[in-house]
Amino acid sequence: MDVDTRDVSNALKEHAGITVTLGYALVIFGILAIMAPLFTGTAVTIFVGVLMIAAGIARGVFAFRAQTFGKGLLMFLLGGIIAFGGVLLIARPLIGLASLTMVLAAFFFADGIIEAIYAFQLRPIKGWGWMLYSGIVSGLLGFLIMYQWPVSGRWAIGVLVGVRLLFTGWSVIALGFAARGVVEDVESTLKARA
Repeated sequence: MDVDTRDVSNALKEHAGITVTLGYALVIFGILAIMAPLFTGTAVTIFVGVLMIAAGIARGVFAFRAQTFGKGLLMFLLGGIIAFGGVLLIARPLIGLASLTMVLAAFFFADGIIEAIYAFQLRPIKGWGWMLYSGIVSGLLGFLIMYQWPVSGRWAIGVLVGVRLLFTGWSVIALGFAARGVVEDVESTLKARA
């Protein structure tokens, strides 16, 4: 094995190791989110509120750059409405949980379908089954939370985010180990040819 091949091999092993470490971190964050669902849900609500305020301010800034008064006024009003919605989410995060629960449930449902489709595209690669399993679980969780709404609003976001992080972490770990295995297979093939 020449020096360039070793450098590439070591870099790939390092990236696979980083991927596995990231997967373990996601699993830990998932467990913590499940253990404190109200805290997690509130944090997600506040984060969405901050993003909405930033988006509203950005629209307001772009409104002043519009070339006509009509377009500028409409963008400014829309930015104000978005920013006001963000302020409401931050001021009343528990009330916002009910609405965000429905949005998050729809996201999990759609994400599960997309992840399952992507898993079938990766099908020959080791670890694709974990990605498929993660997509199926995500889709089912989205459906179940829609079914139990609005009662589930206080705990659902935290639990769903935690479960999603948990399964995503395991699928990332599986893919990292699969990448490490591919590098080892290539190394052994190159050594056998030398």
